[in-house]
Amino acid sequence: MPADSPFADAPPDALGAPRVSIVIPAYNEESVIRQCLLAAVYQSVPADEIIVVDNRSTDRTAAFVRQMQDEYPESPIILLQQDKAQGLIPTRNFGLDSARGDILGRIDADSVVEPDWVEQVQKAFADRSVQAITGPVVYYDMPMRRFGLKADDKMRQLMLRLAKHQYHFLFGSNMAIRRTAWEIIRNETCLDEKDEMHEDIDLSLHLFDHDLKIQYVPHMVSGMSARRLEDSPKDYRYYVTRFDRTYKAHNVNKIALKAPMVVFFSVYFPAKVLRAIHTMNAVPAGRRGP
Repeated sequence: MPADSPFADAPPDALGAPRVSIVIPAYNEESVIRQCLLAAVYQSVPADEIIVVDNRSTDRTAAFVRQMQDEYPESPIILLQQDKAQGLIPTRNFGLDSARGDILGRIDADSVVEPDWVEQVQKAFADRSVQAITGPVVYYDMPMRRFGLKADDKMRQLMLRLAKHQYHFLFGSNMAIRRTAWEIIRNETCLDEKDEMHEDIDLSLHLFDHDLKIQYVPHMVSGMSARRLEDSPKDYRYYVTRFDRTYKAHNVNKIALKAPMVVFFSVYFPAKVLRAIHTMNAVPAGRRGP
């Protein structure tokens, strides 16, 4: 923790509820970063920090963050630049290392957390045995959003049961980790310079190696885009098989851990068709082609 931090002389939780930092890695996210920050600002319990880590963006991502800082000067929006390396993992690590809270939240630039997200995070970490948490997502650019949230929650709980509760997976778009747990694993996490793995699953496995408890929290909800469905079948397959490559990097070979891959493969085509229909119907009639 930096020496000039207002938390520097305070032990964890000495001020009451744990202090929560939200870390948002960003690369060319001008189209979504404002809605992400608005959701992070308008919380029932405010975050102590909302940190955007810009990673060599060539668009107006940084400019939009600065605009938000001007519009909401009372909110703890912080813009950091991570220019040493291109990639999600070094950007994520830089943000987590720079954050000053007791709890380090981690969401994506297209995440839109629910208004009680920070409150739910604080409640979950009231259990001192919990070292990291994750929750379900609602796809805000898909139809039947609340039904989709229930389906996502049921899917994630099913994957936990199939894994016989040996592994609790973190989901990078909606997770938080205790600072002390991050300090234990930070030098062990895979850099994945070839960009072949799921960085959130990598975090999960490192936490598991140290017997650091991950808890699934159904009421910790974040919205996210279903833009992954716009990938070609080939690209989507590569994305899903990141699970296998992550397991292999950790010498993990458990058939139960194939469950997420099966689920993601099974929903791709139906969800892609549903999204296409929803997108088409969302376009005003006067703007459609002949």
